[in-house]
Amino acid sequence: FAAILADGSVVAWGNPYMGGECFISGVKDQLKNVLQIQATDGAFAAILADRSVVTWGMPEHGGDCAAVQEELGHVEQIFATGYAFAAILADGSIVAWGDPDRGGDCSAVRDQLRWL
Repeated sequence: FAAILADGSVVAWGNPYMGGECFISGVKDQLKNVLQIQATDGAFAAILADRSVVTWGMPEHGGDCAAVQEELGHVEQIFATGYAFAAILADGSIVAWGDPDRGGDCSAVRDQLRWL
């Protein structure tokens, strides 16, 4: 589990390899001014006040967004499945990451997803 505290920081607990302890993955210092958190079965994604995204947990569950990090600016909302995340950006486009066989790759339909 993970919770946003009154000061905008995050506390997480549970299995440390599945995101339960955000300090293990080295992102705790980045988790300031958090607006929203979503979770897959093994990772977390947080939207910060500057509309950027921080992820942690199992990479195969979306805990590593490095491949799409440059696209994750101006994020309005994040949704999750068991193994992937999808972010809606301010321009209406969608960015997905996580297990590509379970929703983590929307490149084939990306143009159809605009302005959902």
